[in-house]
Amino acid sequence: MFIQTEATPNPASLKFLPGRDVLGTGTAEFRAADEAGDSPLAERLFQVEGVGGVFLGPDFITVTKAAGEWPHLKPAILGAIMEHFMSGAPVISRAQEGGNDEFFAAEDADTVATIKELLETRVRPAVARDGGDIVFGGFRDGVVFLHMRGACAGCPSSTATLKHGIENLLRHFVPDVRAIQEIPSP
Repeated sequence: MFIQTEATPNPASLKFLPGRDVLGTGTAEFRAADEAGDSPLAERLFQVEGVGGVFLGPDFITVTKAAGEWPHLKPAILGAIMEHFMSGAPVISRAQEGGNDEFFAAEDADTVATIKELLETRVRPAVARDGGDIVFGGFRDGVVFLHMRGACAGCPSSTATLKHGIENLLRHFVPDVRAIQEIPSP
């Protein structure tokens, strides 16, 4: 098994590409070891000293370090990923519950549908290439609220991505959008 790695714009996160489906569809994020109970892969990764977060994408794994340097962490992480896939254990053992509760007024449903379509078709694929995800959280008074996940959460360039990239795109196509705001992670 050959696992490729890619740098992300977030120096604390590294993207691992195992050359096979990870989740296939959807994403899952684990910000701490105690959240990883539903994912044998995330549990195994959190056993590597220095791992601070795990984000699972359709065909990639983004690991965020809490401590240590990549030259020391990377071999242990590669070993944990390889061991997991060789074991045949599932990536997720049961469906994650909940998710992000969206909020918006009923009269804004058409605007929200357009925002979601733009996020899905133009923003999320680009952000996934960088090892992260952006998820719609809500819309109120012209402000779009977004969740930053994976390598995007805590990334030094995420403010620029939000303000200059996504905000400009949405304002161009959706005149009702005045601003973008990140919803902080709990």
